[in-house]
Amino acid sequence: MIHAGDFRIPEENIQPASLDLRLGEVAYRIRCSFLPGAQSVERKLKDYVIDELDLHREGVVLETNRPYLIPLKERLALPAEMRAKANPKSSTGRLDVFTRVITDESDRFDEVASGYEGGLYLEVVPLSFAIRVREDLTLNQLRLSLGRSQLTDDEVRDSHGEEPLIFRRGMPIPADELALSDGLFLTLDLRGRSGHVGYRARDNAPLLDLTTARAVAPDPYWDAVSNEDGDRVVLSAHQFYLLMSEEAVSIPPTLASEMTAYDPTSGELRTHYAGFFDPGFGFDPEGSFTGSRAALEVRAHDVPFMIEHGQRVCKLTFERMLEPPETLYGQGIGSSYQQQEETLSKFFTRQPGPAPEPNQQASGPEPLPFPPEPS
Repeated sequence: MIHAGDFRIPEENIQPASLDLRLGEVAYRIRCSFLPGAQSVERKLKDYVIDELDLHREGVVLETNRPYLIPLKERLALPAEMRAKANPKSSTGRLDVFTRVITDESDRFDEVASGYEGGLYLEVVPLSFAIRVREDLTLNQLRLSLGRSQLTDDEVRDSHGEEPLIFRRGMPIPADELALSDGLFLTLDLRGRSGHVGYRARDNAPLLDLTTARAVAPDPYWDAVSNEDGDRVVLSAHQFYLLMSEEAVSIPPTLASEMTAYDPTSGELRTHYAGFFDPGFGFDPEGSFTGSRAALEVRAHDVPFMIEHGQRVCKLTFERMLEPPETLYGQGIGSSYQQQEETLSKFFTRQPGPAPEPNQQASGPEPLPFPPEPS
């Protein structure tokens, strides 16, 4: 169902409920984004290519606000009843690198039709930082689904009663206080636990090399964001922010989750660009900690926009696993964001987190060099 021709799919790319997809050998700089419609991607691409870039050896630099299309090494041959969906990896979203998958004869991004057979192509647009990439780097993930996998709001409430899904200050949120509407809402933490509430991407930052295994200091790339009186922050228009959820999330072995964007009806705010939560995220069968908070990627559109502590900004949808995975997120597989108290991507050095809340353990500083990252 998933193969890579002459290439072997690395075992470490197989996550509890998703597969990391690898960049192929070439990137195409294109003059605009597109969907293939009734044509193949390869045929449609010929009309829009500006340059062809070799991803071998040291790789290439992708400039900000320019679209690139990169054939991925993995290909699909799905059964008629199986579909797939793609999402950026968490580290990709936290860098404000916009990615989405396109497939032959499709009019939708990131959604792969049941029974699809063919190649996968990744559109990549760095928005805040110019980045260096090379062959085999993984920027996004794929998840396979069968049948009706998504839980209804009532089923989410029932699952939370059996195995708590979100916590506040180390305690499960009462079922009658869950905010549900085709998914479970999360809210902003704008009170902070370490002297600031998040980060804002800096203009004119240096090149960010994603091909090296050593994290870099965040100061040239990020400004710390503090709150105003009243636990609020005014977002500058078009600027990219990394913030934290107030709630801690726990995904049990029987479920997988996806964070979805939430647009207020005013249309002034966009949250979230990356989104698979694999089974085991924030979950500890021994009960030594209760959940992991979610990093939230936020951008105001055309005007400055005020956000407040406790404001709803995104929501989680949940899907049933066919069976629990053999290995959970965080169980010795190099998971980068278990028990996170910091929003920065694994590509940046992080300071030790604040003291853990009751029934939680501190995650400590990020080790260097960083390990391969699941979702």
